[in-house]
Amino acid sequence: MARDIQPEAVLRQLKKGTLNPVYLFHGESHFRLEKLLTEIRDTFVPETAHDLNVQLFYGGEAQATVILDAARSLPFMCPNRLIIVRRTENFSPSALEHFLPYLEKPVPSTCLIFVSAKTNFKTRFYKKIREKGWSVCFHKLRDQEVVPWLRRTAREMGIDIDGEACAFLFQMVGNRLQDLYSELEKLSLRYGQGHIGREEVKELAIFSRAYTVFELMDEVSFRRAEPSLRVLNRFLEEEDRNGALKVLGMLNRQMRLISHTKRVLEGGGQVRDLPKKVGIPGFLGNKIAQQSRKWKFEEIEDALQLLYRSDGLLKRGSSERTVLENIVISLCR
Repeated sequence: MARDIQPEAVLRQLKKGTLNPVYLFHGESHFRLEKLLTEIRDTFVPETAHDLNVQLFYGGEAQATVILDAARSLPFMCPNRLIIVRRTENFSPSALEHFLPYLEKPVPSTCLIFVSAKTNFKTRFYKKIREKGWSVCFHKLRDQEVVPWLRRTAREMGIDIDGEACAFLFQMVGNRLQDLYSELEKLSLRYGQGHIGREEVKELAIFSRAYTVFELMDEVSFRRAEPSLRVLNRFLEEEDRNGALKVLGMLNRQMRLISHTKRVLEGGGQVRDLPKKVGIPGFLGNKIAQQSRKWKFEEIEDALQLLYRSDGLLKRGSSERTVLENIVISLCR
């Protein structure tokens, strides 16, 4: 059965100087998708030849015949051509049929990349691309995949950062890749080629909004009301209008981590088992074990329900400060 290939496989091909003639890029992780597209554009065709050999089209706007003419054109003054077709999902099924003959006999010097927000692999176009092994899925990284992604990305950026520092950065910022990449860029500017450990990450981040959220998660998890409200107020003073939803998302994740930890420990597991069974960095084991002892399972379920209801209130326009303060007071009670 045909399967999608991983973005890392395409990157390895790119580094060897060879790409497939056709790709379909799809999936939830838009940051990873756009990052790889940029790397292909910057590497596959020399910058001096971009004007003549890199073309961008949009589904629903450009005709399939025009795109195919561009794909069949030979490169000029360089060995490769790159054609990117965004919003492929906007093509009608009949328009997508026009691409099928090209998929059977693509031009080797052209890399034709379709980018689609929606895919239906029961249709002939999407099914054929997957059968050829050209479908690339940019899935949203699971928590246990984020630290390896951070280490790999840091190496590509020339940053010497250790695993514990990556784990600390993940715990502080969360799993939003764009924010994590931004933090890596800051670390690179601050420390250059020097080694970066947990203390260097903390030193740079201690006055950041991300670190404030990290503090808030700790205080709420220990159910300390007064420090939690103090940190929350500091966060609200410096955060943008999407800050409240970010806090809800982080609290939801934290409650689930505490619940999972509690199940492991009450099921006979040890603190040393938590990194593997819960998917947390080793240095966080003792702390999250202590936090889990502050909660009963029914309180965790109540907390998750409260966060769900609060999400609805915020999306209906309720005051962010009022909603978040009530959440903190209720969780710490």
